[in-house]
Amino acid sequence: MFSGAFTALVTPFRNGEVDVEALEGLVEFQIGQGIHGLVPCGTTGETPSMSEAEDRLVIGTVVRVANGRVPVIAGTGSNSTHMAIKYTRMAEEEGADGSLQVAPYYTKPTQEGLYRHFTAIAESTGLPIVLYNIPGRTSVNISAETTARLAEIPNIVGTKEATHSMDLASDIRRLCGEEFDILSGDDSLTLPLMSLGGRGVISVAGNVAPAVVSDMVSVLLAGNFERGRELHYDLLPLCRALFVETNPIPVKTAASILGLCSDEMRLPMIPLAGENLDHLRRVMEETNHLLPTPEEV
Repeated sequence: MFSGAFTALVTPFRNGEVDVEALEGLVEFQIGQGIHGLVPCGTTGETPSMSEAEDRLVIGTVVRVANGRVPVIAGTGSNSTHMAIKYTRMAEEEGADGSLQVAPYYTKPTQEGLYRHFTAIAESTGLPIVLYNIPGRTSVNISAETTARLAEIPNIVGTKEATHSMDLASDIRRLCGEEFDILSGDDSLTLPLMSLGGRGVISVAGNVAPAVVSDMVSVLLAGNFERGRELHYDLLPLCRALFVETNPIPVKTAASILGLCSDEMRLPMIPLAGENLDHLRRVMEETNHLLPTPEEV
């Protein structure tokens, strides 16, 4: 159901509030650069520090501006099943095309607990659901066997894999079949994951280089792995620089450097500075051919 390059959107702030005008501009910029889909209110969007009203504002704005031109998968997960259901219903009301559901963080549920959590959410909504497996953030791993059980639920349609494990991705593809969408959750692993049958990426780098990220995924989906490898290696230094500190600190800084939005963040996130800022600027200069021109921003 969901394939291609999806940008995990940053949330622009100004003077402590969501900058709706900048957000509208980001959506238009992304679509104009050829991105295949948008994911607001994920980790990259700083949603842990946002209120329910702000999540609704961001999701509603992205849906409104996208206007059906690309699918919008809203991040609506929580470590509380009740709150995940509430946020997912809210996203459905706002017109989202799908829901991204992160594994419950901090609580470290069992595999049966994970199964029941995601099942309850799926039963509460008509939205297609993409699981999000990122144990580095959540301290819990959704096993391939649990994913396969969940894949039997009609509206659980895929998973965003950010485990760095090609073994796990292989087992998911083997157990879940070709119809279940696997999307990379790490830009630097999009190529190897797609070689195993992945269908695309939910990308951080797409915030600042959407045209190249979408081109790479498009050629890989078309089976042109030679060109896909070339683009992968072109993007690799930028992808790594965007994780020189905790996401979304570097990518929001990079977006600010390009003039896409301010670099304002909410505590506990703080702006990039010092050697890491110098490093990011240097890599952006070296990969300038991958970035939009001032006229495109």
